[in-house]
Amino acid sequence: MESSSAETSPSSCQHQADTSSAPVAAGDDSTATPGSATEDNSTAGWQDLPCDRWTESHVSSWLRSIGIKEKYIVKLEEEEVTGPVLTSLQRNYLSTTIEMRGGQIEHLLKKRDELLIPKPNKAKKGRDFSGKSRNETKERVLCLEQDPQTPSEKPSDSAEREDRPMECKKNSASTRETLCDYANFDQQGKNSSYVKHNVLPPETGTENLILPCHEYKSLEFANKLDSTRLKSKVANELLRFACACMNMRTNGTIHFGIMDKISGTHQHGEIVGVPDKRREDFVDALDYIESCFKDTNQQVDARKCIRNPRFIEVLDKEATENMEKTCVIEYDIVPKATIVKNKLYSVGIPKFSEERKKVIYEKKVPYHRVGANTPSIPDDDLVPFIQQLSKKDEQREEAESSSNQTSVVCREDQKRKLCILLTCGKTHMDDSLHYIIVTNKFQPRHLDSIQFLLHMNIFCVFDFDPDSKTSGFCGKYKEQRAVTLHFLGDYENKNGLKTAEFIHSLKLFEKTSWIFCNGRKDFPSGEETCDEKTWIKTKKKQLKKAVSLICNDVLPRGSFVVIFLLMSDVEQPLVETFHEFYAEMNGHDDLAVISESKENYKKWSSLAQVSCHMSELHNISIVEMPLTHVDATVQSIQLLKNQAERTLPVFSGAVCSIKSVEESMLDSLEIISVDQCDETKVEIMSEDEIQQTEMYFYRGGKIDWINFWLADKQRCGNIIKRDAYEDTSKILDRIANCAKAIRPIESVNIYHHPGSGGSTVARQILWSWKEKVRCAVVKQGKEITTVCEHAVKLREHDERDKNNCLPVLLLLEDCKADYIDDLRRELGNVITTKKISPSVLCFILLICNRANDPERMCRASPSQTVAVTHELKDAEKPLFSKKREELKLQIDTKHILTFVLMSKGFQPSYIQDFVKNTLTDIDHSSSVTRLIRFVALLNSYIGDSYISVSHCEASFGITTYDRTRYHAFVNHLSDEAKLLFIHLKEASTHISSIRIIHPLVAKEILSQLSANYPQSDIAMDLINDKVLINHRFDRNDFLMFIRALFIRRTKKHKGDSVDSAFSPLIEHVIKERDGLNKAVELMKTAHIALGKDAYVAQQLARLLYTNGRFEEALEWAEEAKSLLPFDIFVLDTLAQVYKWWFYHLYDSLEGNIFPKEASEIISIALKGISSFRASENTPKKETVILNSSYQGEVDVGCRLLKFLSEVDVFLTNTGKSKLLKYLLTDYIPSEVKEPWQRFHQQLKGLRENLDHALECISEDLSYFQTEISEEDEELDARDPEQVYNPRKWLTRKTAVYATFFCDISDNSDQTAEHNSTNTAGPAETLPQFKRQMEIYKLGGGNFTSILSLLYDKNTERAGKKLERIIGMYPENLKRKCLDQRELSNFIICQIALNCTLPGSSKLLSLEKLQDLSQRFITKGRNMSTASALFLLSLLFWPETGDELSSANTKILLSALDALQKLCWQKSQDVSQGKSKIVTHFFLAKAKGLNKIVHRTAIEKHIKGPLSERKLKWLGGEVWKTREVVQLLERVEGWTENGNLFVKGGSRDSKIRVFPRYSASLPDGNERVTFYLGFSFDGVLAYDIKAVE
Repeated sequence: MESSSAETSPSSCQHQADTSSAPVAAGDDSTATPGSATEDNSTAGWQDLPCDRWTESHVSSWLRSIGIKEKYIVKLEEEEVTGPVLTSLQRNYLSTTIEMRGGQIEHLLKKRDELLIPKPNKAKKGRDFSGKSRNETKERVLCLEQDPQTPSEKPSDSAEREDRPMECKKNSASTRETLCDYANFDQQGKNSSYVKHNVLPPETGTENLILPCHEYKSLEFANKLDSTRLKSKVANELLRFACACMNMRTNGTIHFGIMDKISGTHQHGEIVGVPDKRREDFVDALDYIESCFKDTNQQVDARKCIRNPRFIEVLDKEATENMEKTCVIEYDIVPKATIVKNKLYSVGIPKFSEERKKVIYEKKVPYHRVGANTPSIPDDDLVPFIQQLSKKDEQREEAESSSNQTSVVCREDQKRKLCILLTCGKTHMDDSLHYIIVTNKFQPRHLDSIQFLLHMNIFCVFDFDPDSKTSGFCGKYKEQRAVTLHFLGDYENKNGLKTAEFIHSLKLFEKTSWIFCNGRKDFPSGEETCDEKTWIKTKKKQLKKAVSLICNDVLPRGSFVVIFLLMSDVEQPLVETFHEFYAEMNGHDDLAVISESKENYKKWSSLAQVSCHMSELHNISIVEMPLTHVDATVQSIQLLKNQAERTLPVFSGAVCSIKSVEESMLDSLEIISVDQCDETKVEIMSEDEIQQTEMYFYRGGKIDWINFWLADKQRCGNIIKRDAYEDTSKILDRIANCAKAIRPIESVNIYHHPGSGGSTVARQILWSWKEKVRCAVVKQGKEITTVCEHAVKLREHDERDKNNCLPVLLLLEDCKADYIDDLRRELGNVITTKKISPSVLCFILLICNRANDPERMCRASPSQTVAVTHELKDAEKPLFSKKREELKLQIDTKHILTFVLMSKGFQPSYIQDFVKNTLTDIDHSSSVTRLIRFVALLNSYIGDSYISVSHCEASFGITTYDRTRYHAFVNHLSDEAKLLFIHLKEASTHISSIRIIHPLVAKEILSQLSANYPQSDIAMDLINDKVLINHRFDRNDFLMFIRALFIRRTKKHKGDSVDSAFSPLIEHVIKERDGLNKAVELMKTAHIALGKDAYVAQQLARLLYTNGRFEEALEWAEEAKSLLPFDIFVLDTLAQVYKWWFYHLYDSLEGNIFPKEASEIISIALKGISSFRASENTPKKETVILNSSYQGEVDVGCRLLKFLSEVDVFLTNTGKSKLLKYLLTDYIPSEVKEPWQRFHQQLKGLRENLDHALECISEDLSYFQTEISEEDEELDARDPEQVYNPRKWLTRKTAVYATFFCDISDNSDQTAEHNSTNTAGPAETLPQFKRQMEIYKLGGGNFTSILSLLYDKNTERAGKKLERIIGMYPENLKRKCLDQRELSNFIICQIALNCTLPGSSKLLSLEKLQDLSQRFITKGRNMSTASALFLLSLLFWPETGDELSSANTKILLSALDALQKLCWQKSQDVSQGKSKIVTHFFLAKAKGLNKIVHRTAIEKHIKGPLSERKLKWLGGEVWKTREVVQLLERVEGWTENGNLFVKGGSRDSKIRVFPRYSASLPDGNERVTFYLGFSFDGVLAYDIKAVE
């Protein structure tokens, strides 16, 4: 069929003739056909002009529209082929002159001949009278006439082709009539229907005997006739028409309910329908056969030839529920040759006589068809007509016989049509198109024929089968491909996310999105299956939003094909999906329908024709093609073979397999396998396609893996390897082949000029290394934790020993430095936790970033970085020259490459000699040498520094502003400077700059010049140069470099050799003679030069207090604070000044300490405490540890207490009790009353402040894990114990604090208690206070200290200590009320005691603890602490199988909600706070308090050292340990919209649970089970597993 050719568009009809093509109208917004070029305005009118008026450009546009190759179009245009010339083109001319191939010639001439066929009835296409394009008017133009059909079709097969499928057209006389197709001939299909006011083609006469002729009767007034009159009327028309068809030996159909003439607003052939309430009359009308035909034989024949009536529903777009249904009644006439041979039929037609009130019969005469009319045969023509009957019989027999061959023809057409529909006309299917599948329930036998779908680039599936996941298409597909399960509601975007955010949230483009459109029977949360009417009411709006979002916001037009797979009985929701896609895609382009069942398709098409007429549906449909054939056919054109697994290298040197479904689960990575691209069927790629693939790269397109594969297979030219490839390979070789890795995570940087081939170099590296290591590309925008998890899984896939795995080479392209640093940190944490040896290379990060100055970026880490520039190296030039000769006819290479001289290698001895020789005759007093010193200083210490040419010109006093200015600057330079400087130009700002040719050269220049001119003097000259400092052009960057000279410190993790306390320049200057004073003066001058920079002042304060100059340090710390009063670093530095000043004064004391002498020291200490407290109250930066300021306060406070106890007034026998009363009451000893007058209030609040600080530290440690990242470690200046074991530090400091007060209390006597007359009764407070201090001393003063007891390996010792702590509390807690903090400490002691000594007599029941905990408040201003809320979550979580009361449920949900809010606030102050949350307890299978088990109960079953235990936690091995499985309760829940829930205590409540590792949460909506942990962020899920 012509309509299924590769160039055919079912919706087009040409102006001059039917070219069966789909040209893109100029100005049309639709996507051009493959290979087409964009039309300009000069060719916009070719569709509207007659062919003989076409210019060369018009001809070119027409040639593109029919798919002629561009190179031939160019030649024809050069030969000035206009419209008139086109009409006379000959085959020989096209072959010899134009050098066209045979296929192209045949196609062109065929289309040219069709163009010249006159078609007077053809409607004008292209633009309407208003000038709107086809897409703008959204009206499809179509042809009015039919193509003749070959006389070889049998009636049964002619259902598909009996009439040429007609394209619909808005009728010029009325905007409501649309041409449509006939129902299938001679088929009693219940699924056929017509659309009211559509127009059938004109009535026809006899054509090829098989193709039915058609006659229409409107029966406009049929509903007014009684039964007798109606039957006689129908029989009158039917029997006359049937007799004529039988005599003419032609198939025919007479239609009742179709306008047979123009009447009012009705058109000829318009579908109006007949009231569908008197079907029996139309059936009974056949009974007139016996009364009307001539004899019994003819009557029998008539019964055989005239089919029973077919009642076809008429759909009305404007129908209401109360409107009467109508139908069209059709009678098919099939005069088989075996029935009518050698016979002439006569009929006496019935007619109702109004006079006689009965039916009368006319004379029996023969009828025939003359055109579209049915007259009787005149007597004069009767004999000739009879003589021709034998010939007609022969023709009929031949037609019936030849029709048996049409099935073969159709099958061939179906295959070609299927390929065209799915590939949009391409010769094969690749990943250039996305596919959207819309389907209903698959039959079991169909599930074995879906291999073709596995290699399609499926974006999403609209699945109407609720059982699809358990027993249908989804379940089968999931066996080999990863999917994300969704519902229509997930696509509503209720949160108003931006498109990119929405795509990320649903993981679109990562996995196939499986949208269950009518519920899921295996899913517990509210997505119920519903009937058609309910679906229309509840789900149709969701469907509309989903389709609209996909078509308009997610996928670009022309980038996807929607395939409707009709696998079972069609229902209205499936058709509604078609309507929505048809509307959003502005027609049927890029739509395809596949139906194995003809009945399913009939019902589908009858319902779908409301929006898309039958002819269009036919053109996009594949019907009665078995799915097995579809599967085989599509696989034959797919570029990729069906490959269920691919291969990866392994440590032993062999290879292993990774299944496609396993690979697709690692969706943050693009894995490059050993057999990458081997699934490509190169045999189906033509040479032209291979050439296009190759040329796409050389035209500037990004290189693909197929380019390397084709080159390896010698199917295209070799790909040049730039020197950067060799450099990168050498770096990788050095890293990978080292016996012991320096570090487990290495990185290699490739910085490249845009378009210089840096990305190609990176991919060449991965391609060549894919057999040595495991290679992958990190996809853009993926979460770091997910990338880390997937990278670890890739490394360990199918390997047994985690210390003997091949490293993973990860390519990161155009990623920010923060992202790379975070990824490196996350991978490092995993390596540490998994106890992988630090000498094992685990990951190599290949970082490929675009840069305006790749060489500058390269200098930051020369040993690990490669620069790819536009300039070619000498070794590269011959390679590119040769390649350029090969490509010069196809591509211009001048835009890719720039040739310049490049520096050679830098050996140390060479650099020393080179610099020495260069500086031998230099004039040290000249301004140029001064500039060399400045640039060398900056380049030596600041790797990415430079000085702008504008600054240099200002320094030289160059004042010209014309084109000669730059030349004046160059001429101003000495020969030495011209040799040492390299000139840069920043692309975005166009600011030219200079730097030393290499940082090693810069360091050597600075070293040699500073022998006579110290670096401190060079730096001072630089910052005192007002011209340079104040020059406006590029001032920010210049001042940034100056600032870095004094602030930036070296760090090992940045590749530096040492960790410096100050900037390298300052540390170097300090080593000079009188270096400290020089360094201080330098920083003072820099502070002013940089506009009073607060951080320079801060660093100066650090420098001063480190060297014991506290007064000056305080001055500069205060200066920094005045500039940045809320900066955490500045405030911490101010506090550190006081801290170290206090320590210095304390340590310097000798002999007795008197109150007056102690005043100054106390003042310094209290100022330090106040400063730390101010730092605590400042919003934290991400890199700052929360505990640092509190720890500083505790350090100073505890030492201050010790200092106070050593003042002479408190060294007597009663002195300690005197100090206690002084600190805790209003009592003030007379000896200190006057000297310490300023401090009394602060000292009396010291205990309370220390208590608060210790509690805050405890709370922070209760929230977060103690691990510290590499970056935080470099910034942290605390003691090692504070950093690496803060819980131990806290317990020790708490004991120091409590012991101080306990010891004083123990040494006090009763008389001392009565000596105070100003107190309200200290005797009543001291015993209680002593009890509290004893609890603190025992380790029961805060949450963290109590839980620390659980880590004591001697559980009996820990238990006894907990019993002692509990024994310190009143026995009757209800009578003797505790405050909430004491109560929470008591309850956690009870829980801890049950974990250590479960049989202790000190234990209370769970119910009693629940009763006590109800004092905690979960809402409002007086809400309890986080530890109290945490205890509520522990105590009120339901036991196994139990349901909570509504009151308890309310407590639990309220506590969890409050916990999460508090944790969110806390996490704002901590970098990646959520990932550091610590889990304290887990839910066990036991009941009562035994349902709560501490993590130590799990860890004791995990054997091995600490690092190995951490490995088992992270790797999930802990959850497979037999003892842990027996101990812990596995909780059931479900995922929904990216969240995890479990059922609450009451029927409708649900509790949100947070996954401990976000990447472990299944995508989409799944039933899951998991272990439950309790943290200060609520309840957490571990070891989440989907329920299959």
